[in-house]
Amino acid sequence: MARNPYAVLGLAPSASDAEIRAAFRKLAKQHHPDRNPDDKKSEDKFKEVSAAFDIVGDSDRRKKFDRGEIDEDGRERSSPFGQWSGRGGPQGGAHGPGGGPESGASFEDLSDIFSDLFGARRGGPQTRPQRGRDVRYRLEVDFLDAALGAKKRVTMPDGRNLDLAIPAGLDDGQTLRLKGQGEKAPAGAGDVYVEVKVKAHALFERKGSDIYVETPISLKEAVLGGKITAPTIDGEVAVTVPKNSSSGTVLRLRGRGIAKGKNAPAGDQYVKLKIVLPVGGDEEHEEFVKQWKGADAPARKAFAGV
Repeated sequence: MARNPYAVLGLAPSASDAEIRAAFRKLAKQHHPDRNPDDKKSEDKFKEVSAAFDIVGDSDRRKKFDRGEIDEDGRERSSPFGQWSGRGGPQGGAHGPGGGPESGASFEDLSDIFSDLFGARRGGPQTRPQRGRDVRYRLEVDFLDAALGAKKRVTMPDGRNLDLAIPAGLDDGQTLRLKGQGEKAPAGAGDVYVEVKVKAHALFERKGSDIYVETPISLKEAVLGGKITAPTIDGEVAVTVPKNSSSGTVLRLRGRGIAKGKNAPAGDQYVKLKIVLPVGGDEEHEEFVKQWKGADAPARKAFAGV
């Protein structure tokens, strides 16, 4: 014997029509076989929910159930007078309990709900063509390709090769959309969404549209200043090192960062100087420092408490 339809939908007998409809939508969506393939428990629950709504989702059948004229299965309760339905025979006859188009919630009622939930109407010729599924793909992109823009050919899971335009200034984690390149279907193809992972670079670090790089300089260049060559995302450029530059000094190269689009202003590049001594030491350096009168100058005088 079927369960009480109100209990199946998790409602009290006093529930409104809107509450019944909302409960059915929620449970039907949760247990629909398309969403739970090969899950017998969900399939049975879906049938139970549909049967419950078939009774209390229709105002006339709900009234009959509330008055005790039909049972939880939608069958006419026994009567000593054999009531006549007026539809060609006794109730529960030609169409059977809950079986024909005149019993329970109409197909129109149910199709409206399923159209809203799943984008399709029940019943063969009423089924609307479905759009193809979207396909999601992950792609690693080199730092400079993401910064400057590039064209990449990617192989999709179905074996197709697609040309992907990487826009300049692409952010790590950004998703690119290829319209109409997803799965094919009668109502049109879905889309392809490519989530991009930007690889780290050995030299450059990006913050927004600005680029940061650390550049080594010699002790002589730090003391006397001069021209050095520094890398940028567009190639090497000449940079002037001021005299008496300490490690950590940052030089700004205006407009040498990332430009997002043709008309967008480019960011800047910041070059951080780092004094590097010769590997393994240098006797001349050591001798010079020993003879240098300013070698014992309080270099840490700027620290608090010194």
